[in-house]
Amino acid sequence: MIYLASASPRRQELLRQLGLAFEAVPSHLEETRQPAETAADYVVRVALDKARHVAAQIREQGRPAWPVLGADTEVVLDDRVFGKPGDAREAADMLNRLAGRGHEVLSGIAMIAGGQEWTALSRSRVFLAPVSAAEIAAYCATGEPFDKAGGYAIQGRAAAFIERIEGSYSGVMGLPLHELVMMMRKAGLS
Repeated sequence: MIYLASASPRRQELLRQLGLAFEAVPSHLEETRQPAETAADYVVRVALDKARHVAAQIREQGRPAWPVLGADTEVVLDDRVFGKPGDAREAADMLNRLAGRGHEVLSGIAMIAGGQEWTALSRSRVFLAPVSAAEIAAYCATGEPFDKAGGYAIQGRAAAFIERIEGSYSGVMGLPLHELVMMMRKAGLS
């Protein structure tokens, strides 16, 4: 059993895919990228901050000391981090910038177990096809972009916009499973 420091349905789906028992305990932390912090350092730091925050909550509440998993995923284009859009205009702006270009998707994960901490980073490249303004508007009207980094869901309707990916599909979804399994092995978890 582990605690997942996230409310993400996609991360929960991926943990179920592996057959892992978990309890979702969202961290609700709002983080910002620090000056001179690389995008990669940022996602790993946020994942670790989420795990630490939930681990502290669990201790304070006297709950079982299961491992805590934190994760953060961001879309990066030209060193600009595209988080979750706040509204349809912001989602459309992100998608217009990403359309017809390749961009990086970074997923940082962190685990705290037995007083130790582990972190890992997944880097993937995603190539969106050129997408018309009408297609972007129709996609935004579905509501799907609003809780997704970069304003799109690779496992949703936006899959039609994606020419190819290089890297981890599960990492682009929000939880890189290969890196998670390697981390669990290092932590001595089966």
